[in-house]
Amino acid sequence: MKRLSILGSTGSVGTQTLAVVAQNPDTFCVEALAAGRNIELLAEQVKRFAPKLVSVRDEAGARELAGRVGDAVEIRVGDDGLHAVATQDPCDLVVAALVGAVGLAPTLAAIRAGRDVALANKEVMVMAGALVLREVKAHDVTLLPVDSEHSAIFQALSGQRAEDVSRVILTCSGGPFRGWDASRIENASIEEALNHPNWDMGSKITIDSASLMNKGLEVIEARWLFDIEASQIDVVVHPQSIVHSLVEFRDTSVIAQLGLPDMRVPIVVALAHPERIALDTPRLDLAEIARLDFEHPDRSKFPCLDLAYRALEGSEEAPAVLNAANEVSVAAFLEGAIPFGAIPAINGSVLDAHLAARGGVRVDDIDTILAADAWARDSARIALEDHKQAKAQSAHDEGAV
Repeated sequence: MKRLSILGSTGSVGTQTLAVVAQNPDTFCVEALAAGRNIELLAEQVKRFAPKLVSVRDEAGARELAGRVGDAVEIRVGDDGLHAVATQDPCDLVVAALVGAVGLAPTLAAIRAGRDVALANKEVMVMAGALVLREVKAHDVTLLPVDSEHSAIFQALSGQRAEDVSRVILTCSGGPFRGWDASRIENASIEEALNHPNWDMGSKITIDSASLMNKGLEVIEARWLFDIEASQIDVVVHPQSIVHSLVEFRDTSVIAQLGLPDMRVPIVVALAHPERIALDTPRLDLAEIARLDFEHPDRSKFPCLDLAYRALEGSEEAPAVLNAANEVSVAAFLEGAIPFGAIPAINGSVLDAHLAARGGVRVDDIDTILAADAWARDSARIALEDHKQAKAQSAHDEGAV
């Protein structure tokens, strides 16, 4: 029986993880859960999976949860609660499924407590990949990727020698704007950007997929997860989302992992590792799929992808800066405050300012990362205001003509 703690149990990956647990009650059990403000769903999870410990975002949520489940479980709050869930004892595997920067500290806590981690919270590696990689090696734990692309690479690398790897190739669907012209992309609506062709994900990740920032973040994540250079990571558009990623070796052999787009597959690969267990999902029928298409991404239309490579060439702080700026700009877009085309512009301006001031900085502690994150958020908010003022001035000038 593998004992699990889940950070982000009410989100997309968290709920799908619990669906896998429910299908395999003799293989997995739940020791602890952490959620945000979806207290109704968390209460249902507590009743079904009987964890010993849960964490919620604030005291109001704790009171509401206590009213729903009584004293059946210990309830903790905020950062202290996330730390407690991440370091729960006993626990064999921590599923890190939070979204955004909030997942960094508890994931590091889990690693330092000697827990293996199934990582879906890509911002952890984006913000502090170098630091996390050093901690993983120091504490001799296993980091198991849950992103479909990184899970594919992880599976393709199984049993292979690191020195034989020539490059890894991340696939992406191309998002909802594949084939659109640049002007149409820049002025896309929120509804259009949220209309992903293949995957059902949260709004922030879906917007990142539309801008290809999500793929850029995955490039950064892959650099650290697999301890390879950015120059060894390529991206190819694959609209069917059947080939989830590939690894090329120095003899030019290429190993790919294929499957229907279903997040439960990479989840169960991570949960069951090093074993394989049955999963009740539709099977891949290549004859029915009939064709697999590939093309290079249009970097001129999707500049966020190149921003990720630039961040990797800069300081160890730079990916955290890019990630923070992107979180601010995406939130502003989802609120209707800026057009879609402003997302890469704001991200790029913040990254440029950072690289000009602090190129080459090494990160030795989480405080340095959090300081860079805070600086980038402040800088992105200033850039947002500058964008709004420039837009207002332009509208005024046009009206005066």
